[in-house]
Formats: sequence, structure tokens, C-alpha cells
Amino acid sequence: MKNYLQNGHILRVTTPPGGIASGDALMVGSIFGIAAYSSAEGDPVEISTTGVFQLPKASAAVLTVGARVAWDNTAGEVTTPAAGRFPIGVAVEAAGNGVTSVAVRLDGVATAAA
Repeated sequence: MKNYLQNGHILRVTTPPGGIASGDALMVGSIFGIAAYSSAEGDPVEISTTGVFQLPKASAAVLTVGARVAWDNTAGEVTTPAAGRFPIGVAVEAAGNGVTSVAVRLDGVATAAA
């Protein structure tokens, strides 16, 4: 196909203010992804939009396997879906109250705050 560009699982975006560390999550417009490497503000960085990643979780959130999860962009953590949060995928492990990280399968689709 002469118009095919890429598979879209990895996208190149501009690093946001403050820079980014390898493995950190970021929102760029409606795109959610995980940085493949550390990058300084304004430089290009590649982000994974699909796959399973261990991400920081709101300590009080209770998640079951297969539960839809959302990104709280202010707190920088995975939590339950609610107003102002960005749907990003599903939990692939249970994570109860007091647990501060969870494995998440990213949907790889554009997202918007609920």
C-alpha cells in the first residue's frame, strides 16, 4: 500500500514541558502512551500506545482483573473511571486498597476525559 505509514503501536511525539523519563506515562492531546526512553522538553520521544505496562495506581482504587481503568492526569496514576479521567485500558491483575501499582493493557485508542 503506497499510503501506509506505520502500525501505530509506537508513535513519535514532542516531549512535554519538564521532560520525561523512560517508562513514564504521558498524555499528548488525546493520545496516551508510555515513553520508550528519557527525553528533554521539546525533543522527539517515542511512546507505546499498546501493550501491558506496570503503572502507578491510586492507593485507594480497588481494581479487579478485566476492570476498565482510567488515567488521572493531575495525579499521574491509574484509577477507576470517573469524570475528568481518561479511559486507557483494562487491569490485567487485581489491585486492592493500599496497592500502589497495577498491570494495565493499553487500548491504544484516542481518549478524552469522561
